[in-house]
Amino acid sequence: MGHTEPAGPAKWSYFRLYVITDIYPRYVVGWFPADREGSVPVEKFLAGAITEQHIDRNTLTLHADNGTSTASKPVAFPLADLGVTKSHSRPRTPNDDPYSEAHFKALKYRPDFPDRFDTGERVRAFCRTFFTWYNTAHRHSGTTRHTPHDVHHGHTDAVDAVRPEVLAAAYRDRPEPAAPPTVARITPPSRDQQEH
Repeated sequence: MGHTEPAGPAKWSYFRLYVITDIYPRYVVGWFPADREGSVPVEKFLAGAITEQHIDRNTLTLHADNGTSTASKPVAFPLADLGVTKSHSRPRTPNDDPYSEAHFKALKYRPDFPDRFDTGERVRAFCRTFFTWYNTAHRHSGTTRHTPHDVHHGHTDAVDAVRPEVLAAAYRDRPEPAAPPTVARITPPSRDQQEH
């Protein structure tokens, strides 16, 4: 689990965006924007995500940063009750969770990611669109160009079965040039140069 802080409407104001990612398929299983840092919303968010994903007791390890919300006792005790093992980043090592860091880079480098959000509802609206795209359309090199949804839900064999047909159709629609070019130019010659 990671978090980032999208800028709020005024200088020095921020929202907290918590995200749980299943690291093998890169699938975002849950996200929660909060107006401020606090352990109670995080506790409810984690319990809801665990229940929704049908995680069996004593099978989940949750890796998180050392933030006060994720390292607090009000979060640790309910996680222990749910049978969740906790793992934390090393102190003063903000990039100790490369999966979350890569995910947040994909979020913040989107062309439509705003410089500031004026309300929490705008954060939620942006995240609904972004996480739907991220899970169902974004293809990762680490998962052989499968979407997180396909890997998480076990659809990769079905996708792989039709990939050769899709590639063959693409080559039929856009065939490669019959012969390689004989000249390489940055700028085509002017008409006067062509005549001489």
